[in-house]
Order: sequence, then C-alpha cells, then structure tokens
Amino acid sequence: MSEDLTERILDVIAATQKLPRDKLSIDRSFAELEIDSMDGVNILFALENEFNITIPDEQAKSIRSLRDIVDGVRGLIEGSGQEGVALPS
Repeated sequence: MSEDLTERILDVIAATQKLPRDKLSIDRSFAELEIDSMDGVNILFALENEFNITIPDEQAKSIRSLRDIVDGVRGLIEGSGQEGVALPS
C-alpha cells in the first residue's frame, strides 16, 4: 500500500501542476520543480480533496518537498497521527 499511496500522491501533484509524471520523484523539492507558494496551495487543496483530509495552514508552511507531502499524507492514512496533517473535525 505504501508504494501505491506514494504513486497516487505523485499522480495528483502531476495533474495539479500539469507536469509529466516521470519528472516527479519523492526526492524532488518544490524549488527544483519550480513550484511556488500558490502552486503549493493548489497541490494541498487537491490532496485534501483526494484523501478527505485537512492540512493545517501552520503546518503547510513548512512543506518544501514532495517527500514532505508524501510523509504527511502517509502518516495520516496509516494512523500514525503525524503532526502536520489532521482529520477534519
């Protein structure tokens, strides 16, 4: 499931940013992909919709890479309660 989850997250990011999927890997940073803060907000909204989660604003500000996003979503879905991603109340 972990690998499938990563692929699904990267697919959402590729679709949101209109980037070729093969250009994305978990080790890429926003700067490398030329993703600015507005793009980042759009990605987070898309992920919130896709996975029915809420990512608090204060935590979203610290996301700088695709790994940050994948780890946050994975932590929520796998039930680790990872800080930075929370279930809607």
